[in-house]
Amino acid sequence: MPRVADHTDDLRLAHVLADDADSLTSARFKALDLHVMSKPDLTPVTDADQAVEEGIRRTLRQTRSRDAVLGEEQGATGHSQRQWIIDPIDGTKNFVRGVPVWATLIALAVDGEVVVGLVSAPLLQRRWWASKGHGAWTGKSLLKATECRVSDVRQLADASLSYSSLLGWEERGQLDDVLALARRVWRTRAYGDFWSYVLLAEGAVDLAAEPDLETYDMAALDVIVREAGGTFSSLDGSPGPWGGSAVASNGHLHEAALAFLGSSRDETDPDEPARAEGSVSRLRGRRPSHELPPV
Repeated sequence: MPRVADHTDDLRLAHVLADDADSLTSARFKALDLHVMSKPDLTPVTDADQAVEEGIRRTLRQTRSRDAVLGEEQGATGHSQRQWIIDPIDGTKNFVRGVPVWATLIALAVDGEVVVGLVSAPLLQRRWWASKGHGAWTGKSLLKATECRVSDVRQLADASLSYSSLLGWEERGQLDDVLALARRVWRTRAYGDFWSYVLLAEGAVDLAAEPDLETYDMAALDVIVREAGGTFSSLDGSPGPWGGSAVASNGHLHEAALAFLGSSRDETDPDEPARAEGSVSRLRGRRPSHELPPV
C-alpha cells in the first residue's frame, strides 16, 4: 500500500491562518463602518473579505514562499505543484446582512488533489478540517475534536437534501430536475454555502448540490467530505472541486443524485443541454411522478 504523505504541518498552519482570519472577521461582523462593494459579477465583497485574504497571503509568503495561491479576491499567483486555495468569507451575503452563518475556507492542493481542508465559522464557534488519509474532524481546535462520518442512508426516500438557492438551477435550465429530485427525497433544506457540506460530513445531511461554483468555494469542502467517507464531484461526475459545480453525498446516494442532476451536452446539438437518465425531462411522457417506483 502506498504511503500517504503527512501534511500535519500544513494542517497546523491552516489552523493558524484561520485563527487570524477569525479575529478579523469577528471584529468586522456587524461593524457600522463595514465597507460593502459590488464586484463585476454583482456579488458583494467587503473590506473584511479583502483584509482576510491579504493577511493569509502575507503569512504564506513568510512561511510557504514557494507555494502558489488561489484566492477569491486576488486570483491566482505563483507556480507550484502546491497551491493554497482561499475563500476569505464563504457566505458574504450572510455576513453583510448580519446572519452568523459564514466561514473562512482554506485548502491545500498538491499535484491537482486537495490534501488539506479547513472551514472555520467563528460565530458558530465551530471548525471542520481534514487531511488526506487522516480523517475529517470538527470542534473548536485540534485538541478538542470529534471525528466526522457521513450517514449510512441508502434510499432517496430517506435522504435529506441541501442546496443554496433555486435561482442558479433555473438559470442553468435544470430547475425541473432539482425539483424532481426534491420530490423524491425525505426532506429538503437550503442551508447553503459551506454549511450544507459540513453538515453532510457530520451525517446530518445526505446530499448537497450546487450548479455554479468556483474552485475556492469547494476545495476545502471536497477533502472534508471525502475524508468523512463521502463522495464529491461536479455535475458531470468528475471527482474533485475542479468542474465548476458540486454534488456531494454520503457515497451511497451519489449515482442516484447524478441521475437527476448530472449534465452533459448533446454533441449533435451544442445549444441543447442533454439530460441525465433520471432527470425530469426523461420522466415526462412516462407516468406521473407520484406513480414512480421508489429509488
